[in-house]
Amino acid sequence: MTGHHLLVHDGTFAVVTDSGDISGARGASPDGLFSRDARHLSRWQLTVEGAQPDLLVAAGQAGPDRPLAAVLTPPAGRYEPPAYTIFREQAVADRSLAERIRLTSNRPVPTIARIAVTVDADFADQFELRSDHRSYDKADALRTAEALPDGVAFGYERAEPDGRPTWHSRTVVTAVPAPDAVSRSTGGTARTLEWRVVLPPHGSGEIVLQACALASGTDTEPPRIQPPAAAVAGLAQENAAFTRAAPRPRDLIGWTELARACEQGLADLAGLRVPASGPDGEALRVPAAGIPWFLALFGRDSLLTSLFALPYRPELAAATLAALAAAQGTAYDAARQEQPGRIAHEIRHGELPHFRQVPYARYYGAVDSTPLFLTLLHAYTEQTGDDVLARRLEPQARAAVAWMFRDGGLDERGWLVYGANAEGPGEDLGGDPGDAGAGQSWKDSPGAICFSDGRPAQGSIAVAEAQGYAYDALVRTAFLARKTWNDEEFAARLEQAAEGLRRRFHRWFWMPGLGFPALALDGMGRQVDVLASDAGHLLWSGILDPERGEEVGRRLLKADFFSGWGIRTLAAGQVPYHPLSWHKGSIWPHDNALIVLGLARYGLTEQALAVIRGLVEAAAVHGWRLPEVMAGYSRDEHPTPVPYPHSCSPQAWAAATPLALLSALTPGHT
Repeated sequence: MTGHHLLVHDGTFAVVTDSGDISGARGASPDGLFSRDARHLSRWQLTVEGAQPDLLVAAGQAGPDRPLAAVLTPPAGRYEPPAYTIFREQAVADRSLAERIRLTSNRPVPTIARIAVTVDADFADQFELRSDHRSYDKADALRTAEALPDGVAFGYERAEPDGRPTWHSRTVVTAVPAPDAVSRSTGGTARTLEWRVVLPPHGSGEIVLQACALASGTDTEPPRIQPPAAAVAGLAQENAAFTRAAPRPRDLIGWTELARACEQGLADLAGLRVPASGPDGEALRVPAAGIPWFLALFGRDSLLTSLFALPYRPELAAATLAALAAAQGTAYDAARQEQPGRIAHEIRHGELPHFRQVPYARYYGAVDSTPLFLTLLHAYTEQTGDDVLARRLEPQARAAVAWMFRDGGLDERGWLVYGANAEGPGEDLGGDPGDAGAGQSWKDSPGAICFSDGRPAQGSIAVAEAQGYAYDALVRTAFLARKTWNDEEFAARLEQAAEGLRRRFHRWFWMPGLGFPALALDGMGRQVDVLASDAGHLLWSGILDPERGEEVGRRLLKADFFSGWGIRTLAAGQVPYHPLSWHKGSIWPHDNALIVLGLARYGLTEQALAVIRGLVEAAAVHGWRLPEVMAGYSRDEHPTPVPYPHSCSPQAWAAATPLALLSALTPGHT
């Protein structure tokens, strides 16, 4: 977000302008203070001497040990220098935006500074903000503003149809020293906190403010107010325990650039951890998908992120598995696409999900989260040598296997499928829920699963990579059944099913004329013949035989697929290819990470290194932080990676991608 700056901690984040303000923007680049899918500050505007201050130094990038900082002055002319300078510092910690406004006099005589901060909280749900053509009925909602001795408290309450209050959020703004006055601003609940600060000759004074987001269902009292520097010091210590723990990337490889990308990825993952609960209600911290729209537990994203980070930070996998096990489907709910044993795709805590105006409080519409859950459970057990979690989650693992055969489609159709019989929306990308073209694989945008002539696939769709995931999940769960659960009969049954799936896959998906697997089978069993990057996931899962695996791996490094920065989601030159599409020609680092792991598995070291080099060089251009997605333009077309307009940053599986690349280069990768 150009001109905006992000501060994040433990599921709460703030987006502020270059000057540190919040304007209440909506649409693609909203600003504000957000917690549990709601905006708890929609206005935070500093004025001095009754006017907007001049910006001398725009807020720079906040660091692990320093707050976000900007320098401003009262409006002044060329020959009338400002009476004082304003140093503004901000940080997010403990559900709060903390701010310090330090005023330094530039005069040899006492100076009076008139400072004001106008604040408001609209409590808008993120689903309202991200798409301005939608509206939701909230007729019973009530917003309030109450003056406090040291600030102002904003409230939001909404009742169920029977009148019971069920949703009650607050934002408490406090200040030291307390404001001299709290005045009502024009319109709505906005309030202005005003101070008259006396500055000694060449002396200074300061105001410390805190805006605490008290989301519905969480603690009701704000924490003790603290300045940003103190908040950052606490966060730095907390994050250092995560980022600097052994093994450190720099100790594992001499490739300095890759190590730097790994370290940036770990720093981003530290900030993307959000609270969650396990099967027994235990408190957990799991990797959320990304900011701004996806600071929540996502099945596919969190599982793959945890898998990439597993050799380095196994605690992410343990927390993700426990949290998803706690949210596993137990009943049939068509609106949420819940089915017994199915692993959730998305878990939200906002107002609209709570009132079921959107289905995402617990939404299960993903074909791949369930097999990936099983894959990670085995990988965690194998990596750590600890089978306690696998024993604890045995019931959930067995239920997940049962879902794959019963509702996932393996018994009836022979494949994991989604589509014709599914009800409710696909993944929400800011369009209308229920878009008929939206899918349930990782390429979930409308029309992403298409034929080479551009026609979208129809009916019950079996995407290639999900069959690979299912194969891998069956093989790995058979290992757990035999070695951990002491169930030889179950293990043999899973191994037989896996081998049957593998044989069917080679017969139905392989396109001999192209030497490449189809992207999917449509509802008529026809091969969806576009050449897509998903084939690389088949190398990672191991479903392809060695000869075909090597053929696919070499094909993915041809110029129509490999841009020099990464492998495109669709090979260039095909009718549906578009370098600025979401899934039909763009480059996704996490997609490439799975491909690289697959290339390493099939012994294609040269090809793996080529992709790793491209991604590391792309990371260097982006300050060592890989974006969620990049445009598909090649190095020949532009000397640096072309940004994708709506890419999240930071984004969890992109942050974890360098760790997967490191694993591909070191023994024992997942």
